[in-house]
Amino acid sequence: MKNSLKKVGILLFLVVVAIQFYQPALNQNPDQDYTNDFIITTNAPSNISKLIKTSCYDCHSNNTDYLWYDYLQPVRMFVEKHITDGKKELNFNEFGSYSNRKQQSKLEAIGKQIKSDEMPLTSYTLLHRDAIINEVQKQELITWINSIKQNSLSEK
Repeated sequence: MKNSLKKVGILLFLVVVAIQFYQPALNQNPDQDYTNDFIITTNAPSNISKLIKTSCYDCHSNNTDYLWYDYLQPVRMFVEKHITDGKKELNFNEFGSYSNRKQQSKLEAIGKQIKSDEMPLTSYTLLHRDAIINEVQKQELITWINSIKQNSLSEK
């Protein structure tokens, strides 16, 4: 029994070491063209810009700020899955290239998800405490998003 446990432990250790060699491409694009970026296209004020970059951009842009543990497997696979899913739903770096209808839809979704505390994800804010959006920030962000929706609708 003791010998079997030892073999399982060694095998498990070897698997953990082996998967460290699998490192997907980083979500970083230093040559990114920012002309379509959400912050630029919406002319976001600095407080909103900082809040969105801190709380949203790691998963919803083409440039993630990785922490040391993000390079360890299986954490890396979990993080990359979140980034892939997040960018599929909304990529802030490409917001300006969306149709007006899609932008309006995304703004509506952002407001609802912030209001209902669906975003940022709890799994993200557990390790990124600075990404937590407090009630005052939440209200500022929702008010600002609503003003953008109104402004873009009145421009039509």
